[in-house]
Amino acid sequence: MNYLAHACLSFGNEDILVGNMISDFIKGKKKFDYPVAIQNGIILHRMIDTFTDAHPVTKEAIKFFKPAAGSYASVFIDVVYDHFLANDKAEFPGSDLALFAETTYRILEKNNALLPERFSRMLPYMRTQNWLYNYQFATGIENSFNNIFRRANYLEKNDAVFNCFNENYEKLQNCYNQFFPELKAFSFFEYNKFVTFNTAVQ
Repeated sequence: MNYLAHACLSFGNEDILVGNMISDFIKGKKKFDYPVAIQNGIILHRMIDTFTDAHPVTKEAIKFFKPAAGSYASVFIDVVYDHFLANDKAEFPGSDLALFAETTYRILEKNNALLPERFSRMLPYMRTQNWLYNYQFATGIENSFNNIFRRANYLEKNDAVFNCFNENYEKLQNCYNQFFPELKAFSFFEYNKFVTFNTAVQ
């Protein structure tokens, strides 16, 4: 999953949110440099990614992008899931997405001293370009796709990938509809184990 999903699946817990958002920037034993509550967010992020990658619906969704994106297909699906999440009125009714995005940026900025350098450098761009909010628009997805192309070592920018998104839009929407409720239930179950354990320790 991509940034919006990881933020959403932090369930309003600031420490979990920080860990969930920075997890991809934390390698090896570096996670132990953080408070336990943030470590839990890092762990939850990785559990979410493992659940997502192993899910049969995700494997089906990846097939739509495989011809154009090869081994990067799953990375594009992560962004596509965020698009449908951003447009999911059950998750973000009315203006809730705008408020959620702004709250997320504020929490991350408040914890800037804890952020890995690469994430800290990226955060101003995330906020000024309002990535979390703009996932709902085709232009936001196209920009996210372009960011993937820039980082990819073995994939050149091509229109075929964005065409996969447009041409299979309804099928991808159906994949999201089947998948996300299961991911949310799984994530909430794991999140509650962290919260219960921390409460017991205190």
